[in-house]
Amino acid sequence: MTVDRHGHALTDTGPDALDLYERALDDLLFFRPRIEATARALLTAAPRAPMAHALAAYLGVLGTEEKGAAAARDAFTAFRAALDVDRATARERMHLAAAGAWLDGDYGTAGRLLGEIAVAHPRDLLALFAGHHHDFLTGDALRLRDRVGGALDAWDEDDPHYGPLLGMYAFGLEENGHYEHAEQTGLAALERRPRDVWGIHAVAHTYEMRGRFTDGARFLAARTDAWSDGTLLTVHNWWHHALFVLEAGDTGRVLDIYDAAVHHADSADVAMELIDAAALLWRLYLDGDDQGDRWAAVADAWERRDDGPHYAFNDAHAVMAYVGAGRLDRAERLVRDRERWLAAAPVGPSPTNRAMTADVGLPVCRALLAYGRGDFAGATDLLLPVRHRLHVFGGSHAQRDAVQRTLVEAALRAGRHDLAGTLLSERSRLRPVCPYNWSAKARLAERLGAPERAAAARERAAAQAAGGVPAG
Repeated sequence: MTVDRHGHALTDTGPDALDLYERALDDLLFFRPRIEATARALLTAAPRAPMAHALAAYLGVLGTEEKGAAAARDAFTAFRAALDVDRATARERMHLAAAGAWLDGDYGTAGRLLGEIAVAHPRDLLALFAGHHHDFLTGDALRLRDRVGGALDAWDEDDPHYGPLLGMYAFGLEENGHYEHAEQTGLAALERRPRDVWGIHAVAHTYEMRGRFTDGARFLAARTDAWSDGTLLTVHNWWHHALFVLEAGDTGRVLDIYDAAVHHADSADVAMELIDAAALLWRLYLDGDDQGDRWAAVADAWERRDDGPHYAFNDAHAVMAYVGAGRLDRAERLVRDRERWLAAAPVGPSPTNRAMTADVGLPVCRALLAYGRGDFAGATDLLLPVRHRLHVFGGSHAQRDAVQRTLVEAALRAGRHDLAGTLLSERSRLRPVCPYNWSAKARLAERLGAPERAAAARERAAAQAAGGVPAG
């Protein structure tokens, strides 16, 4: 038994394996693509080590990949069957229980156990990282903030991992609306570790949520070398950059970014990256911009994946792709498959995703399909009851805004002018600097026969967009 740099005992882990474990934690924090290779090397060096298998199990679920989770579950089940539980420490047994619950689809139990580990062992980096991303995938904003915040006092600020923890905390602060505090916390994280791509991502979110798209683009441009290539978060941070450019109204540059970095011929069919591709094109689709060829490529990728009911958030973005590509029959097939799955008796791991799908995922998928068919009233009626509960199926506020905008556009096109006015009043009060909000207000005013109000809203949208995004 060895002890890691934070004082935690690791069963059946020799010095070489301990080095690999520490390297794996570092790879996780900085989203290095080599993490899978490091994890495999760790398992080879320490095939009976509980923490090696817990780490591999978390990797299997964090990507929201159905096939990856199934493979991880098989390997983890075989390991636990041969495990002498009495040899593991209490902390290791809790990790194994948390990983097992997550692999079984019981997100609630996994999150609770990871929280208990963090209380008893606030310097357990794997528990904090896995718990933080669990909270993101389940849309639990309060725990996303407080899980890390509750552990920070136990850390020495000179610890090399303190910076990445601040980056995680910054994202939790941002998702709870503490934008200025989140920005300053994220910048403090980057002073310690400039290549902390999750911290960069957290600060980008603060600019997005405040409509500071020019500042956001400048912020990312100043740190291009740190995030723009060679990380597991590269595509997502390019997506954020594209959103800033989109607010400035430069669709040409948005598509250049899309083609070069978000989705192209060499892109892998990775769910997280396909989500970004679909969400970006969907914003253009709502604006009436037909990107048929690009949609076809993304829809092809989702079809190649042929995912079953694994993560409802992914389903919604697959439907966006099918609708955008004009494959309404394929979108309908996905919806019917999920309906049959919910109607059948549960088989295999799925309890949390069943609730996600029933409560939010299916209504959103049906609404996106209705929108694609031109049934804007139907899309409005489907989205209105869930608009305040979208967090239930995961993601961030920025990601879920694609669905919120769908409701705005559906209400406008359905002639639900009172509702559209309410939605736009909410949006513009919350984010007064947002050209989209004001352009939508202009369209509403035109429909209501108020040309002066429409002109004023258009002028405000144009003035905001004119702030522009720096070239480069």
